[in-house]
Amino acid sequence: MDRKLKDVVCGMEVDADSYAHDYAGTVYAFCSAQCRDRFLAHPHLFIGLAGQPAPKQEGRSVLKHRCFDLGTSLDDHHARVLIEHVSALMGIASIEAEDRQVRVTYDLLQITAEHIEAELEAVGAKLGQGWAATLKRGFVHFTEECEVGNLEVGPRFGSHRSVGGSSCHGKG
Repeated sequence: MDRKLKDVVCGMEVDADSYAHDYAGTVYAFCSAQCRDRFLAHPHLFIGLAGQPAPKQEGRSVLKHRCFDLGTSLDDHHARVLIEHVSALMGIASIEAEDRQVRVTYDLLQITAEHIEAELEAVGAKLGQGWAATLKRGFVHFTEECEVGNLEVGPRFGSHRSVGGSSCHGKG
């Protein structure tokens, strides 16, 4: 009988060898490369430390509502394809696509705006290219990374997450 493990990112039961990774002497299995990569980027969102449960272990989610502006309008066919692909990603709660906008609600613990943007581009959507749109996306990426870094349990000062030795808010 195949041994099953719980994917600590999305909660699905998976085969023990599915996208398996050894982290700190414990083997974790994942439903997809997306969940494995999310875990590897921020393991302590999902696994805690002694006396410090991780946000995911506490049953938390961090819902974000974003509107992605596209450089060109979507016809009905491309909107359906885009919705199908993006909604298949782990952490997507809802998605709507109309004309030049894609509205997505997602759990930041499982996926980021940057990952969603990459999927939008992979299915042929063109994100707005003006300086304002680019600046807005960069700001969203930065704030999400700060929020995720501050949610992770464990030490922040001198961690691998920060070249300067502190969180993005300058707190140790």
